[in-house]
Amino acid sequence: MAAAAAAAVGGQPSPQSEPPQPELGRDKAATAAHLKAALSRPDNRAGAEELQALLERVLSAERPLARAEGGGEEAAAAGGGGGGGSGGGPGAAEEEALEWCKCLLAGGGGYEEFCAAVRAYDPAALCGLVWTANFVAYRCRTCGISPCMSLCAECFHQGDHTGHDFNMFRSQAGGACDCGDSNVMRESGFCKRHQIKSSSNIPCVPKDLLMMSEFVLPRFIFCLIQYLREGYNEPVDVSSEKDLHKVLQLLGPQISFLEDLTKMGGAMRSVLTQVLTNQQNYKDLSSGLGENACAKKSHEKYLIALKGSGLAFPEDKLTCGMQDQAAGTSSLAVSGFAGATGTSGQVDSSDEEDQDGGQGVGKRKRVKLSSSVKDQSIMDVLKHKSFLEELLFWTIKYEFPQKMVTFLLNMLPDQDYKIAFTKTFVQHYAFIMKTLKKSHESDTMSNRIVHISVQLFSNEELARQVTEECQLLDIMVTVLLYMMESCLIKSELQDEENSLHVVVNCGEALLKNNTYWPLVSDFINILSHQSVAKKFLEDHGLLVTWMNFVSFFQGMNLNKRELNEHVEFESQTYYAAFAAELEACAQPMWGLLSHCKIRETQEYTRNVVRYCLEALQDWFDAINFVDEPAPNQVTFHLPLHRYYAMFLSKAVKCQELDLDSILPDQEMLMKLMIHPLQIQASLSEIHSNMWVRNGLQIKGQAMTYVQSHFCNSMIDPDIYLLQVCASRLDPDYFISSVFERFKVVDLLTMASQHQNTILDSEHERSMLEGALTFLVILLSLRLHLGMTDDEILRAEMVAQLCMNDRTHSSLLDLIPENPNPKSGIIPGSYSFESVLSAVADFKAPVFEPGGSMQQGMYTPKAEVWDREFDPVMVILRTVYRRDVQSAMDRYTAFLKQSGKFPGNPWPPYKKRTPLHPSYRGLMRLLHCKTLHIVLFTLLYKILMDHQNLSEHVLCMVLYLIELGLENSPEEEPDEEEPVGGQERCHDSWFPGSNLVSNMRHFINYVRVRVPETAPEVKREPPASTSSDSFASTQNSGTAQVFSLVAERRKKFQEIINRNSGEANQVVRPKTSSKWSAPGSTPQLTTAILEIKESILSLLIKLHHKLSGKQNSYYPPWLDDLEILIQPEIPKYCHGDGMTAVERILLKAALQSRLNKRIIEEICRKVTPPVPPKKTSSAEKKTLDKEERRQKARERQQKLLAEFASRQKSFMETAMDVDSPETDIAMEIVTPEQQVSEAVYDCVICGQSGPSSEERPTGLVVLLQASSVLGQCRNSTEPKKLPTTEEEQIYPWDTCAAVHDVRLSLLQRFFKDSSCLQAVSIGWEGGVYVQTCGHTLHIDCHKSYMESLRNDQVLQGFSVEKGEFTCPLCRQFANSVLPCYPGNNVENSLWQCHSNKSLQELIKEVEELQEQLGIFPVSISSETNLSKEMESVMKDIKSTTQKKYTDYSKTPGSPDNDFLFMYSVARTNLELELIHRGGNLCSGGASTAGKRSCLNQLFHVLAMHMRLYSIDSAYNPWKKLTQLMQDMNSQLCNEEQPEVPVLYRDVSSLLLIQILTMPQPLHKEHFTCIVKVLFTLLYTQALAALSVKCCEEDRLAWKDLGTLKKNTCNAEKSWEVLLSLVISELSKGKLYLEGETEELGMVNPIAWSPDNIERYLQQFCLPFLRITSLLQHHLFGGDLPSCQEEEEFTVLASCLGLLPSFSQTAHPFTSASCLDWPVPAFDIIPQWCFEVTSFSERHAEQVKVLLIQESKWDLPHLLQLPENYNTIFQYYHRKTCSVCTKVPKDPAVCLVCGTFVCLKGLCCKQQSYCECVLHSQNCGAGTGIFLLINASVIIIIRGHRFCLWGSVYLDAHGEEDRDLRRGKPLYICKERYKVLEQQWVSHTFDHINKRWGPHYNGL
Repeated sequence: MAAAAAAAVGGQPSPQSEPPQPELGRDKAATAAHLKAALSRPDNRAGAEELQALLERVLSAERPLARAEGGGEEAAAAGGGGGGGSGGGPGAAEEEALEWCKCLLAGGGGYEEFCAAVRAYDPAALCGLVWTANFVAYRCRTCGISPCMSLCAECFHQGDHTGHDFNMFRSQAGGACDCGDSNVMRESGFCKRHQIKSSSNIPCVPKDLLMMSEFVLPRFIFCLIQYLREGYNEPVDVSSEKDLHKVLQLLGPQISFLEDLTKMGGAMRSVLTQVLTNQQNYKDLSSGLGENACAKKSHEKYLIALKGSGLAFPEDKLTCGMQDQAAGTSSLAVSGFAGATGTSGQVDSSDEEDQDGGQGVGKRKRVKLSSSVKDQSIMDVLKHKSFLEELLFWTIKYEFPQKMVTFLLNMLPDQDYKIAFTKTFVQHYAFIMKTLKKSHESDTMSNRIVHISVQLFSNEELARQVTEECQLLDIMVTVLLYMMESCLIKSELQDEENSLHVVVNCGEALLKNNTYWPLVSDFINILSHQSVAKKFLEDHGLLVTWMNFVSFFQGMNLNKRELNEHVEFESQTYYAAFAAELEACAQPMWGLLSHCKIRETQEYTRNVVRYCLEALQDWFDAINFVDEPAPNQVTFHLPLHRYYAMFLSKAVKCQELDLDSILPDQEMLMKLMIHPLQIQASLSEIHSNMWVRNGLQIKGQAMTYVQSHFCNSMIDPDIYLLQVCASRLDPDYFISSVFERFKVVDLLTMASQHQNTILDSEHERSMLEGALTFLVILLSLRLHLGMTDDEILRAEMVAQLCMNDRTHSSLLDLIPENPNPKSGIIPGSYSFESVLSAVADFKAPVFEPGGSMQQGMYTPKAEVWDREFDPVMVILRTVYRRDVQSAMDRYTAFLKQSGKFPGNPWPPYKKRTPLHPSYRGLMRLLHCKTLHIVLFTLLYKILMDHQNLSEHVLCMVLYLIELGLENSPEEEPDEEEPVGGQERCHDSWFPGSNLVSNMRHFINYVRVRVPETAPEVKREPPASTSSDSFASTQNSGTAQVFSLVAERRKKFQEIINRNSGEANQVVRPKTSSKWSAPGSTPQLTTAILEIKESILSLLIKLHHKLSGKQNSYYPPWLDDLEILIQPEIPKYCHGDGMTAVERILLKAALQSRLNKRIIEEICRKVTPPVPPKKTSSAEKKTLDKEERRQKARERQQKLLAEFASRQKSFMETAMDVDSPETDIAMEIVTPEQQVSEAVYDCVICGQSGPSSEERPTGLVVLLQASSVLGQCRNSTEPKKLPTTEEEQIYPWDTCAAVHDVRLSLLQRFFKDSSCLQAVSIGWEGGVYVQTCGHTLHIDCHKSYMESLRNDQVLQGFSVEKGEFTCPLCRQFANSVLPCYPGNNVENSLWQCHSNKSLQELIKEVEELQEQLGIFPVSISSETNLSKEMESVMKDIKSTTQKKYTDYSKTPGSPDNDFLFMYSVARTNLELELIHRGGNLCSGGASTAGKRSCLNQLFHVLAMHMRLYSIDSAYNPWKKLTQLMQDMNSQLCNEEQPEVPVLYRDVSSLLLIQILTMPQPLHKEHFTCIVKVLFTLLYTQALAALSVKCCEEDRLAWKDLGTLKKNTCNAEKSWEVLLSLVISELSKGKLYLEGETEELGMVNPIAWSPDNIERYLQQFCLPFLRITSLLQHHLFGGDLPSCQEEEEFTVLASCLGLLPSFSQTAHPFTSASCLDWPVPAFDIIPQWCFEVTSFSERHAEQVKVLLIQESKWDLPHLLQLPENYNTIFQYYHRKTCSVCTKVPKDPAVCLVCGTFVCLKGLCCKQQSYCECVLHSQNCGAGTGIFLLINASVIIIIRGHRFCLWGSVYLDAHGEEDRDLRRGKPLYICKERYKVLEQQWVSHTFDHINKRWGPHYNGL
């Protein structure tokens, strides 16, 4: 090996050049420096040899290791010769080798500095950042030249794309950034970094910088290749595939090293390019000569691997030896290939083994076709000439490992490399596809292939070069053919036995899994370049091959109608078939069409059309087709027909080609029309349920065929082709073909009964409708017959909007755009937007009270309904039949609303754009006798009420007549009366072919074939002496029998004879009797009918019939001649059948004076409509049945509508969560003065009565834990969601945190039991109780729950957890709150002021508190009521987690329960306050008033609170109302004192006092308690104020108060009281330390008297609000409403604090509300003493505890940024703080901003995933998360979750769930408000309907 290496550098291997051993040990850097110096000398041979030897040793040391890893004796044996095993664990040697390489590259310096030095020389004008799947990138259509253009986020945001059409997308296959590449995008879109730098200002790279790299890298890369060679074994099973993965894992560091090199920039890349493409290096190093066994071994493995790399069959390859690589191989391959021609069906053995292994028996045998290949190199075994080629070869062999792909792509910014690599890729193309076909991981592999190819082929210049130099097109087409050939089967279309046609088998994995996708995608990509497409279109050989390829899909996935049994197994292969035709046939077709836009390209079209016709002719021959399609078969896949049609259309529309010059002869046209027509008939059959035994999939096919992504490659070309055929064939032939295909020929008889041999009667009607509708579409559709692109777009858009209002994105999706991305109308393009604004109005997104959110929708403008609504287009484009109905309903509604037409309108007749002259012939269909006979017959049958006809049939008949009148030939020969009438009429029925004249032609007698039972038979033939002027023509008995089929046969034969000139080519005799002409069946007999009608007379009688009045039609021109001059009368535009008839008669009169006269005559002598000739009873029955059905249907609709409106009105009253002002019918009965007991209705049993102890009634309630209160903040500044690293959210200022800190501070210094009564808990995890207001008996409820338990239906809630929905309003609930017997409100206590003094009341309150446990409902005898109360208390407790109820230091202490219970009351009062907006200014009954359950809740809580006694010594009441004797002694006894009164929370005291009193409470006692507590509150306010103001202020106030002390009202003056508080508190250490800086910071404001008054009021307001609410719930009475500034006064007087005389002139002060139970000068010092004595010991805490935060802002969710991208860019790559990974599904909590992994197992704790866990910690079970990657919000509530929707909408008011469209999204403030509202009001459960269990997995 050393020898070979040395030779490479030049010079003989000399024995001295082996470096001495110790050198390795020497410092690496020194060695590297030494070598660099040696190599810099002019004569560097010695240095080079030394380096080689060193590399040899270093690099080879790593190889045996892998060998040992790779397993297998063979590898181990080879390892023996590989230079011995080096020590160290696996990977150590590799590490060492990489270290050496880095050192050597740096030439002795530091590697980092080296990297920096090289980067300085980077002239990178290209970004070239490579990404892998799932990366988020951008695409801007405004800047892109190639549709595949993409940008990384950084380049996108640094460029200027404002107002561009861009979107963000998740890369599926990976990609690379194109910024800086002007071949792919416009320079205006480049970002700041890549705006073309001229390479001049980049200094030249110093020679010695990269010198070492040039020596080291070849060896390094060669070493990598050897490694790949040795590690490779053909994978046989899964385990050997794993071995390949292992080899790749070991190689990881090496490839990463190479990748890092590419990132050093242009200078290093060019060295790498040099190394990779240098052929000499490769030859010297890898030829495998030399004595080294290891190298030989690896070379042999390489040769074996090469063997299968060509496309030829394996048996040929084995014959040619590997050495004579010259001519032998190719010639053999060719002969092998030639041997396989013909249909001998030689099977490719290599494919056989890897694809047929698992196939079941009975699989149809594959057919192998062989095509002669022009370019033999595709078939050859590969030969490699450079490292790059072999590297790519191994990349393919190892199935494109991601790291290798990234390395190869990272090199692309180097131009030389790009060209070399592209050529190499093309050279390996066939091999790539071969590998792909065998791969087990074809999906991943496909993505990686496209990842590479899209970078190469999107560049037009490069694609053109490769096409010219490497036959890229030949290679692609050949490889595609080769790929499809492996899965061909015999076609069973038409002639099963003798068919020679083969089609792809759609059940094969290749098609089912879309394995061909990368190939086709590349092919479409290169065809989008004009230069490449031109080459393709000019190359006749390629076109032939391509048409061959397309014909494999012609007739695939054949459906055979099941006639007896339902098919056992519904195959889903049709997905594969439609996808294959769209991707492999249609998209390349659109690609080619996009280059055939101008006259100069006529030649291309001629070529395509020519070869297409040849292929079609071959196909007809192969399937043995003559003139009749085989019955009951249909294939939706006719790509050859569609190619032909689309190129014809293009030729006429853009290239001004003469249509006739590219059309085939008549016979070919007849054949061409058969299969597309068959499809149209089958569509109708499928919709008539005739294919129902084939299962649902056949409906699926019919829908896909017309679906928006497929229609313009499927149904549109088919209909266009039929239009072309119709315009060139004999019209009578065409019309009769249509009716025959639709199987309704037998129905078209004048007789009232007939026999249809091929159709059941229940299908006749819909098949007839189908046939007529098809004719209408055929004759009115102008998509390819003269409409411009903008007109087409407009028509498509109107059709979609008429069916339903649409969102912008669904419109984009539904409008069939040209599938080729380079075509004109790109979605979102200028024309799209301008057409949209012309035809539609935007409806902004709205909310409904039920909470369902609408998206922004577009709805048609009124003038669109008026003028542009086109039912034909709608029918063509509807996938579901119900959409047609929906469009008609909307049209009807518009007409009613705008007052244009009140009734049920018919589809309007729309004027068409003029026909292109080439297609004029199409209109001959309307003027052919066959059609006129059909129309006449149908009009007659409808008039006579024959069976199986419908309004739809009539509608279509009239439409056709109108079309005929609109498009009549100009000349009107028969203006004057015909003279020789007799001769004219030799041709049966009608005299000419012009509809205008045929309309007035009277038909007297018709001979019909009827079954013998028919009523017509009984009549005598008419007397021949008929006075009618025309009768003479028929009296010779020549009444017509008209047979469509016979006519058609005759025509076809004429044409064939004319074409071939040989009479012997007669139609094949028809064997089946099914197809014989009617009349052959014996039981038919002939009858002659008397008709005596013309089309005009039938129309007039129809008018009478429709109107239900005789003589209803009166020719309008008799009154108003104007009508004839100016026929476009708006009154005829919209209307029902009568309007249509009037319109037609008017048009007929306009077209000919004769018609006008005849119409007038008919109207004069009109007879009543002919009654049906004694309808047989059977027929009557069916008619009645129809009518009855119709009536029943109408009744049902009416009922449903009524029911819906009732339900709606109920919902509005009962479910109206967002606007609770509306009264509820079923609320708790409002108390009236005289009623002593409240009466409740039970919504289950319906009885009403009072709630009793034995049979208690309860309120339906939902208990939920809530942390909403805890989220209040004391700043009005809203919290923003962090979107940068700097912004963070700290939860210190939330209400919950503040209360927590306070409680734990108190617990540090004071007695525990006392602390637990000094505050409230429940700010976090408090229990909120809400009700819908409905009541039920508790025993009824139990049986209701029982029935729910046994109900097997899946509910959205868990009955085990006690959840249910209210039986009446279906609101979600989980408990029942018992109603306390007795009065709802204490009426006896309404006298406001009793005459008892305050002192007496205080005494009474104290006594009441002493009688604990004595309760109106005695606890000793357990009643049902008390049991229920206990059980509901348990429910309340279990609603929240233990951590939110346990605050005591001694677990399980009763103080805990006591604290919890009064806190529940506090939580509910506070929440109600928040729902009212945080104050009581609005007054009135509570918004939650009717639904409030506070009264009942209080009774339950009070009953339980009274079970705990407060030790009378500790009862706070005494401290508030009595003076203690010996204060000092009391403080010293206990090791931990009680909480000073001034530190206690007054609202908590209030609740404790009230809930421990016997219920029901007297109003006077309530007022007394409030008065006493207000004095304490006021003192607290003063104390807090004294701490807040500074020293001078304090002294000033102290003195001022002392002066006023002796005035009369001293106790009610705040100055006096403040000075008292200050002087008392100064006795302790309260005001001493830390004074200035801390409090100066708190409040730098000047304390004027006004400010102080305002401060005191603010401090007291929260207490007053809570108290007022409580009073309102306990005693009834409305809350007064007021202005904000007078809230204090109003509430104070409402609570009875303000004596009534206070309305005097002097300004109101809050102190005037005080009513001291004990003189203030005595009690205040006592309260202050507790504080000052505490301050002796803990001076620093004193102030903190005195200042209680009173002002909380309302709770809000985090404020979100305007643009969603801000959130997305920050969070989607953010690492999780718990597991430090980037989460797969990141989410962020909108309450607190925490970043979490949704569904991430990484952060799972005790089986709870992170979101569920967070929802418990942050919201006590309620979590609101924004899913970053989906832009939607998900709500977790307890054990359930629901998707709420998105608060970010795009410019068109639409959500973009999962960011699929990637358009910019903006916050929708209204939606966010709704979300916040639902959170604050706890109504998620009621408003959102779709809940599911999350099983802790979110």
